[in-house]
Amino acid sequence: MAQEQQMQAETPTASVFAVKTTANQERSVANLIAMVARKEGYDIRSILVPEELKGYVLVESPMHEIVEHTIQNIPHAKAVVKGASSIAEVQHFLAPKPVVTGISEGDIVELISGPFKGERARVKRVDETKEEITVELSEAMVPIPVTVRGDIVRVLSKEETR
Repeated sequence: MAQEQQMQAETPTASVFAVKTTANQERSVANLIAMVARKEGYDIRSILVPEELKGYVLVESPMHEIVEHTIQNIPHAKAVVKGASSIAEVQHFLAPKPVVTGISEGDIVELISGPFKGERARVKRVDETKEEITVELSEAMVPIPVTVRGDIVRVLSKEETR
C-alpha cells in the first residue's frame, strides 16, 4: 500500500492505458475498476468506455503498474495492452457524434418508436444541429412531412448517388 502511494507521488502526469476485456462486458469492467480504485486508493483519474472500441476500456493513470494492480482480480478484465496513449490520441472518443450522421436525403428509413412505429418513410431533410430528420411516410395516402428525432429511425436502404 505504501509502495502505491509512493508511486502516485513520483509521477504526476497521467497517460491513457487500454484494458482488454471480454466483449460486451466493458461497462461492468469499468464499474469494477472504479470500485476497486476507490476502495484501494489507487490513482486512477478517469475511465472511458467508447462505443466504437469493442472489447476495450480506456483508463487514465500515471503508471502502467497501477492499472495492472487494479484489474488483477476483476472478472472479464484480461490484460493491460502494452504502451500508453496520450489524452490527445483518445480525444475523438470524447466528442459525441450527431445521431443523424449517416442519414441523407432520399434514404429509406423505418421508424422504430413513437406513434409511427414500424412505418417506412423517405428522408426529405436532415437537420444536424437539432438532430432531427423530416420524413414522408411511404404508406400514407397523402404525403405529409413528419419531423422526428434522428435516434428513432433505422436506415433500411441508401439512395443511389448519380
